[in-house]
Amino acid sequence: MAVAKKNPSADAKEPATPVADFSKDEELSAYRTMLTIRRFEEKAGQMYGLGLIGGFCHLYIGQEAVVVGMQMTLKAGDEVITGYRDHGHMIATGMDPKGVMAELTGRTHGYSKGKGGSMHMFSVERGFFGGHGIVGAQVPLGTGLAFANRYRGNDNISVTYFGDGAANQGQVYESFNMAELWKLPIVYVIENNRYAMGTAITRSSAETNLSRRGLSFNIPGEQVDGMDVRAVKAAGEKAAAWCRAGKGPYILEMLTYRYRGHSMSDPAKYRTREEVEDIRTHHDPIDRARHRILEKKFAKEDELKKIDGDVRNLINQAAEFATHDPEPDVSELYTDVYRS
Repeated sequence: MAVAKKNPSADAKEPATPVADFSKDEELSAYRTMLTIRRFEEKAGQMYGLGLIGGFCHLYIGQEAVVVGMQMTLKAGDEVITGYRDHGHMIATGMDPKGVMAELTGRTHGYSKGKGGSMHMFSVERGFFGGHGIVGAQVPLGTGLAFANRYRGNDNISVTYFGDGAANQGQVYESFNMAELWKLPIVYVIENNRYAMGTAITRSSAETNLSRRGLSFNIPGEQVDGMDVRAVKAAGEKAAAWCRAGKGPYILEMLTYRYRGHSMSDPAKYRTREEVEDIRTHHDPIDRARHRILEKKFAKEDELKKIDGDVRNLINQAAEFATHDPEPDVSELYTDVYRS
């Protein structure tokens, strides 16, 4: 486990949680993955605007450090499940951007054969058990994955993501109760981006410190600077170790921020442009990683530009593939459908 140290840049918006001491390879790998997610989402937003992506589309721009930092703590056999803001989770788990983008455009070689769209993709091979369109529905499912691990007697854990809006859903607390009662190996990651579907957390939650939501079930929790991938990794290692030791569930509240609206149809008029710009300027997870890399001399400016160029090429190839891949045959309407 990496040695943790206090984050000197933490302020009121970023809790003074420990940060992992990244090696050069870890810093560059995290930077590349976060940048891949960012560029993918920017391209998805463009394609949605051109009418190439239909249905709903929820972008992860701004929240990249959360899933990348958590993924750095996991091992083969662990499971990930989340809600509908899920493209970043797919890429972090190693799913092919071509298959993800092809699913967004409803094509044959999408991860759900073009029938699931943005909110419903899965890859058992990558340990990704889906984005789910029903608010909070993934929480009992993720708890079920943890139950299966405990039943089988392995040391795998379930990492179940949900947002500040879903944190007020009833099934979340039923899941908390069962998870603690049976000491299930699950990390509940609350991605608190402050606005749920458009209502500030201060207007919708009596207890705004969501890491405390498990106290009545004796589930420990902590707030984490979700805009610093090092802080996320340090907290993730602690929570994963707790679960693997058979101590039951753990709650991590990631204080993060989404730059775009709730979905592509949301103009996000409930917050000021100045607020968004302040977060982008002073707290952006990718910019912070970039500055650290340069300060530590892990890479030079031209090397980081090359990484960005490589990432852009990867995403452009994914978009090209997704717009030329054939649409599913009409016969696919009757496959993978449960009928009694």
